[in-house]
Amino acid sequence: MNKTGLIIKQEYLRRVRKKSFIFMTFLMPLLMVGLVSVPLWLATMKGNDIRHIAVIDKTGKYAPLFSNTDNYHFFEADKSLDEYRTEAQKDLFAILSISDDLLENPKAATLYSEKQIPGELSRLVNQVLVKQMEDDKLDSFQIPALKQIIDESRVQFQIQTIKWGKDGSEVSSSGTIAHIIGLFSTIIIYMFIMMYGAMVMQGVSEEKTNRIVEIMVSSVNPFNLMMGKVVGIGLVGLTQIILWGILIGTFLLVGSSGLILGNLGESMDISTMQQGMALSQSANTIEFQEGFEWIGQLHSFNFGEIIVFFIIFFVGGYLLYASLFAAIGSAINSPEDSQQFMAPIMVIMLFALYAGMYSADNPDGPLAFWCSIIPFTSPVVMLMRIPYEISLWEKLLSVVLLFATSISFIWLSAKIYRVGILMYGKKPNFKEMIKWIRYK
Repeated sequence: MNKTGLIIKQEYLRRVRKKSFIFMTFLMPLLMVGLVSVPLWLATMKGNDIRHIAVIDKTGKYAPLFSNTDNYHFFEADKSLDEYRTEAQKDLFAILSISDDLLENPKAATLYSEKQIPGELSRLVNQVLVKQMEDDKLDSFQIPALKQIIDESRVQFQIQTIKWGKDGSEVSSSGTIAHIIGLFSTIIIYMFIMMYGAMVMQGVSEEKTNRIVEIMVSSVNPFNLMMGKVVGIGLVGLTQIILWGILIGTFLLVGSSGLILGNLGESMDISTMQQGMALSQSANTIEFQEGFEWIGQLHSFNFGEIIVFFIIFFVGGYLLYASLFAAIGSAINSPEDSQQFMAPIMVIMLFALYAGMYSADNPDGPLAFWCSIIPFTSPVVMLMRIPYEISLWEKLLSVVLLFATSISFIWLSAKIYRVGILMYGKKPNFKEMIKWIRYK
């Protein structure tokens, strides 16, 4: 095995054997699910404290409309607003004052409290008052059964989207699922490029600070040393992505299977299940298909292509940015010196992230197209566009430009690396690094 291969092997094995890698790889999917589900679950929990709201209604028609909830109890006030303000009311949370007909004077309603009014209470009061104002407005037209006519005229409609196959087949599709896939891919690749690129910079900087690199360059070429570190850490990231994909796929498969079996168990016995499989128009089957329509919509996506291009753009984007991080790590003498060099890279990557998010609404627009072609933003933005099935020539052009730029910057970074890795004491700057590139 050549020296570069030994460095790649050493970097890879040293990092995948760490407990932190094992922990992050196998528990991160669970943590990600927890970060999403736990706050949602906690948000649905109601507090035990009941807050009392006094309603001062001079019109007499709004106060009876308010019903008690789990958190708020409304009662018609028997005192004036000034009396409530002057007296200490420990059990009173807020006062709703309505001084006039709101249809004629919308500013006649005010909610008072010694504390900030929670959004839940504001929404609750607004909903009750707006509903009554709408009813009063309809009554003012004096049209018989107008309210019933309007209620019956309201419809719910969702357009069905169908994707045509080249063989004439039809498959249900979903722009929402395409958006979710693109957004997930975009965030993951952004996170991994930044995380493992920064790891390259940190590793190079530590070796330079500890003067270990002086011994290493005596037996290996600086370019091979840099490439060994970049490729080795990149393989660590690729391993983690593959393991995450397997784990997440397993979680989804188990979860979907459990949900399907649970649904079948509730709605069918064994004989009914057999009949449902034979009679696709039965009520149970139709209900089942409607409940799991999104599973059928997943078939409209070419996940093989998405995964392949994800890996390609991850490798190209990582090589591009990791070479820059390696050059920065070789030039700096302390972590504080990295800020001036990291700032431009962070700005570009954040721009790419936001460009990818905004491209979801118009995946063929100028922003999406050009940012998916420009190599510095294409690894992030292109992954948002791929689920929308853009032209093959755009993907290939983006890949070619990305890898051509990556190779060019690896060559430039190697020139900076070979000088900077042995440079001590002098604080680097962009002008100095350009001078290092010109050295032969």
